[in-house]
Amino acid sequence: MPSPSSPEAAVAASQQARVEAFLVDAGIVSDVSDLTIEPLSGGVSSDIWLVSDGATDVVVKTPLQQLRVAADWQAPLTRSDAEARWLATSSRLVPGICPDVLAYDADQHLLALSYLEPSDHEVWKTAMLHGDVVPDVAAQVGTRLGLLHRLAAAEPALAEEFANEDLFRALRIAPYFESLFDKHPDLVAQISAVIETTLATRTTLVHGDVSPKNILVGPNGPVLLDAETAHWGDPAFDVAFCVNHLLLKCLLPEAPVGDLMEAAEQLLQGYRSASDADVALETRVAHLLPLLMLARVDGRSPLEYLAEAQRGLVREFAAALILQPHSQIAAVFAAWKEVVR
Repeated sequence: MPSPSSPEAAVAASQQARVEAFLVDAGIVSDVSDLTIEPLSGGVSSDIWLVSDGATDVVVKTPLQQLRVAADWQAPLTRSDAEARWLATSSRLVPGICPDVLAYDADQHLLALSYLEPSDHEVWKTAMLHGDVVPDVAAQVGTRLGLLHRLAAAEPALAEEFANEDLFRALRIAPYFESLFDKHPDLVAQISAVIETTLATRTTLVHGDVSPKNILVGPNGPVLLDAETAHWGDPAFDVAFCVNHLLLKCLLPEAPVGDLMEAAEQLLQGYRSASDADVALETRVAHLLPLLMLARVDGRSPLEYLAEAQRGLVREFAAALILQPHSQIAAVFAAWKEVVR
């Protein structure tokens, strides 16, 4: 804990005063004398606090310019605007899919959200890392995501509101895909082709970070968090991004591989049932999956739970599929099952 006179303590005090003023100005609290402001862990791209006055709990977050990763990864602070709009729009279209926005200060990039009690809302990643894989949860994630994509696509006016290609490039295309060019020069043409297709496909509201760490398993269904990469784009990206995590967790020691593969299949089934998914979308998912797998071992944000031997397996598998892509997701799954078996 920093000493009262340390630079860290001064920053903490400044941040606390900033959060207090924001909540007062927003009318969420009237008296700051009894407020407790507790930093929450786990934020790679934001500072997040739990604020309580004893009666009301509120989550406040603000984006970081430099993300908390080993590589140099700068990101525009305006991504908080995209997140605030995604939360408001998604809550309207699919009530319960995300926390409620209580207040937002666009100048300070401060966002206040409803607090979801952890005892009732377990982080999906945490559950899976403990071996608790429930395919039905994945099906619910797919259903909610598919419903959101379908309903948002029916409102083309949202395309202008979420014209955030710059955010998607800064937070996903550059750090995940283009960062692979130096390490895998033999794959540049194939990776570039998938990037071009992804950027050219603009059909609905895309979250951009549908990861198990950003999904809470609640009593009323999955709840999505952290929509800083929200943009109007290709729904296949959201699907592939989440399925990729399920596949890679098959490499964990004592992983319930059968349940994880079933969860991936159930997520897709749920998505198909609620969306307007067609063959073209599923082909794009199949093409994105190996790129995302490679990105999580050699991109700017490698997964922390994979050992080097496992990373080597992923590299070999992903590179082969990038060079000779499958057009069907089932074929990708079948090939991956052979690897993890």
